[in-house]
Amino acid sequence: MHQRAQALSARKRRGTLPSRSATILASDPTARMTAPTAPAPASLAQRAAALCLDLKANDVVVLDVRSVTDMTDFFVIASGTSDTHVRSVAEHVLEELRKEGSRAHHVEGVQQGRWVLLDYVDMVVHIFHPTLREFYQLERLWSDAAVVAVDQQQGALK
Repeated sequence: MHQRAQALSARKRRGTLPSRSATILASDPTARMTAPTAPAPASLAQRAAALCLDLKANDVVVLDVRSVTDMTDFFVIASGTSDTHVRSVAEHVLEELRKEGSRAHHVEGVQQGRWVLLDYVDMVVHIFHPTLREFYQLERLWSDAAVVAVDQQQGALK
């Protein structure tokens, strides 16, 4: 499945893949008035980061990896304080983004709560247990990526 996501992302960058809303409009003429527009990857990443902060995730970082890889556009990296905290942060992000119309393409690690990966194709959220985050050091691995300031105003529990 991950290879499919990479191929879709690459096709979208080359301009050979229509946007999700354009596909809906082309296939259903009655959807023209009601078709939701997918949020831009940057705003989706900011929203995911803010949702992590809502539940007191630690060290929330957004990386713009567009200049480094075609795999995705943004990484959101956060830490929980325990397995339970990691799971609850991940479930909060999944639920709130689903309510806003963004569904994860792939989800891994929620049951274990050590390293949760939420793949939204153009944006990937990594939520770590602190020991695993220190071990894998994704920020160092992707050090060529630009760090984006997190807009904390997009959060706020409702």
